[in-house]
Amino acid sequence: MKEIYIADLARLDENKPFDSIYLVLSKQHRTTRTAKPYISLILGDNSGQIEARVWDPLDTRIAQDFAKGDVVKVRGCSSKFEGVLQLKIDQLRKAATHEFDRNDLLPATTYDIAELWACLELAVASFTEPDLQRLVVAILADPVVHGAFGEAPAAKQLHHAYLGGLLEHVVSLIGLVDRVVPHYPMLMRDLVLTGVILHDIGKIRELAWATGFEYTLEGQLLGHIQIGAAMAEKAMDALPDFPPRLKTLVLHMILSHHGKLEFGSPKLPMIPEALMLNFLDDMDAKMQTLASEFQKAARLGKGPGEMSDRIWALDQRTMLNSRAWLEEEIKG
Repeated sequence: MKEIYIADLARLDENKPFDSIYLVLSKQHRTTRTAKPYISLILGDNSGQIEARVWDPLDTRIAQDFAKGDVVKVRGCSSKFEGVLQLKIDQLRKAATHEFDRNDLLPATTYDIAELWACLELAVASFTEPDLQRLVVAILADPVVHGAFGEAPAAKQLHHAYLGGLLEHVVSLIGLVDRVVPHYPMLMRDLVLTGVILHDIGKIRELAWATGFEYTLEGQLLGHIQIGAAMAEKAMDALPDFPPRLKTLVLHMILSHHGKLEFGSPKLPMIPEALMLNFLDDMDAKMQTLASEFQKAARLGKGPGEMSDRIWALDQRTMLNSRAWLEEEIKG
């Protein structure tokens, strides 16, 4: 097991050397203002990620054969630059497979996967619309789908971007459905739930997560919306006497769930259930992104009274962790 995780670095003495193993998430060759070359890295493990610098790329103690997606063993120290924690690396080599455990390197949900599955299965069992129920059951019963659905991240680097993130996101949405949908009688609960469960199903083929989170070639060329709609359509066509109108509505839920054409949806939501799916999906994604940003700020040594970095998903806004800020005053 790793001894020093990225989450531990804020508590280490600055400039004190240490050894650890990380996953290379990004590697770029750059130059300083004085034209001196250096390597800019983003390193990660299951507790987060951090920027790192190799100031002497030609040092013989720095491997020349590592790339994005490799696991490396580094020796270096942490320090703050303009208030942000980063690593200065003095030695680096590719790690042998026996030196690391994949589960230590890739971020993963903090929830128990079996419990998440139980919540999902309970929701499916509660369907009162039999055709939608047999559709969802048929898709999740596929061994490939079942295995990937419990492992896949929900995104490469935005919301729920960790192992099990897709399942966690779906279960979170299921909880929101049963809180919000009863308030609006016009909504068909089972159709909203079907959209919740299937809207991102294409991500199990859009993304790869063996040693990092990347897009597959299919994902790059088609995207998860098109892939998911095709998966759902194939499943519905294989079910005897599946109602044509219900098929149209299910496909519309998947195709419109991003809410806007500029966000990748080929159609805008044009039924109440699709509109609700978009609202809930967007809310859950943004709130989880915000939670991750606050965790990142704490890892980098920021105090409760400091704003987060700019958040792309929130129109480049910086945000304050209001709960932590008030709790600091109470403790003080």
